[in-house]
Amino acid sequence: MRVVLSTWGSRGDVEPVVGLAVRLRELGAEVRVCAPPDQEFVALLARVGLSLVPLGPTVRSVVGRERPPSAEDAFRLAAELVAARFDSLAAAAEGCDALLATGLMPAGARSVADSLGIPYVFACFHTLGLPSRHFPPGRRPGRQSAPDETDLEVLWEQDAQRVNELYGAAENSHRAAIGLPPLDNVRDYVFTDRPWLAADPNLVPWQDMTDLDLVHTGPWLLPDERPLPEDLEAFLDAGEPPVYVGFGSMAMHTSTDLARAAIEAIRAHGRRVLLGRGWAGLALIDDRDDCFVVGEVNHQALFGRVAAVVHHGGAGTTTTAARAGAPQLVVAQIADQPYWAARVAELGIGAAHDGPRPTFDSLSAALTTVLALETRARAKAVAGTIRTDGAAVAAKLLLDAVG
Repeated sequence: MRVVLSTWGSRGDVEPVVGLAVRLRELGAEVRVCAPPDQEFVALLARVGLSLVPLGPTVRSVVGRERPPSAEDAFRLAAELVAARFDSLAAAAEGCDALLATGLMPAGARSVADSLGIPYVFACFHTLGLPSRHFPPGRRPGRQSAPDETDLEVLWEQDAQRVNELYGAAENSHRAAIGLPPLDNVRDYVFTDRPWLAADPNLVPWQDMTDLDLVHTGPWLLPDERPLPEDLEAFLDAGEPPVYVGFGSMAMHTSTDLARAAIEAIRAHGRRVLLGRGWAGLALIDDRDDCFVVGEVNHQALFGRVAAVVHHGGAGTTTTAARAGAPQLVVAQIADQPYWAARVAELGIGAAHDGPRPTFDSLSAALTTVLALETRARAKAVAGTIRTDGAAVAAKLLLDAVG
């Protein structure tokens, strides 16, 4: 049995796929993983004994620029990713029995599966973007009141048109080249009628969130047994649990003097500081011994030993912190991150930062809520409810679908 898994996006889009790949391999399947060729993703796959099949450009080359991507950049990237799926993914899928795609709108992936005559699954890590008769695109409960049903139909039609504008020409051009008919609705074709939702039901309640027939697997977690570095262990043992600050693959170019604002706000609450360097390049601002900086480390081991986690609101980081029982302050930047911020606040396991640009004052105010005893108690209570079997469930479902 051979399976090809495809994704494009940040670590939160890649690591769950690796978690699924590990479970598939345990069930006897041969797995190929197509993902962006960032070095950290190559290393992530190598850690579990898998090779990365490069798909598209590196994520860092797209999101790490000094200026935000323009509309022209978005159209260029869309066409590049579609071409990569008809090229790199199609080659990787040769001889495979099933194809699963996730990450940034995987236009082209289902066409590849159809051309090879193999089953296709679309998986997502949240319900934003999935058509719904209850909520407009990009919104969910707590955001604002929904328009009437007629307006919703129009809004979702417009959403499908936007997807067609981005991906339609490239998708249909490549389909024509391999003898497939054109699509008039790329979004619905990619999503299918039964997408898989790889998320915890407490963090992403799915009932009535979409008109599609969701298959809920639970989050795909990749076990991490790596020990923490000795110098980090020494720092953790030297005092009270620190507040961790890290923004993963967010460059945070619009935030001025971010490390200083975070460090001084946390110190104002009498706490030690642990900085995750990340793509924002967070660094120490002085030589005081109450602050430490780390690179890529085992968050599963780390988050259970910190007072709180300040982060960007990626699906993976939010789930890992929730599972560890660590209170969270989510400084959302793009895409689904505002959803995760709102959900953390709704659950009482942390706070949503007011806007994407943290300052000393804004961080200080939000940390008052995050570091409160009742927030930690609630975070500990929710931690015990987070599902851990999602990758195993999805692996069995995928192999059962092949027969």
